[in-house]
Amino acid sequence: MEIRRSRSDELDALVDIWLRSVRATHRFLTESDIQELLPLVRDEALPGLEEIWVLCVDGRTPIGFMGLSANGIDALFIAPEHLRRGGGTMLIEHARRIRGALHVDVNEQNPEAIGFYAACGFRVVGRSPVDEQGRPFPLVHMRATG
Repeated sequence: MEIRRSRSDELDALVDIWLRSVRATHRFLTESDIQELLPLVRDEALPGLEEIWVLCVDGRTPIGFMGLSANGIDALFIAPEHLRRGGGTMLIEHARRIRGALHVDVNEQNPEAIGFYAACGFRVVGRSPVDEQGRPFPLVHMRATG
């Protein structure tokens, strides 16, 4: 696996990774929730990310991605068939090398993600009762040193 910057022609592939990853890991979301989020992710969130790093298996084919802004991890998604193979950890280590100390907001209803970030050295520093759009999906705020 290797990490590279995303290319402008990869939006569809990244949306597909997001969609399949969310369906596999965000069990608290209904299919209706996912369909409501899909156009926001495709049309606003992904194109609006300051910096996107892509995890690839062959230098070309994306199997995961991470969005960064300043010292924040704004997105980290791995295709379900590649989960638990070290790719997420590789992306976190890459972010640490280029950004140092990091922060991330994680859905409280996704304990596997909280555990992943904790295993990567993040600690809980706060909580919000709703997500950024005011929906009833509480967020856990986590930080890690560089």
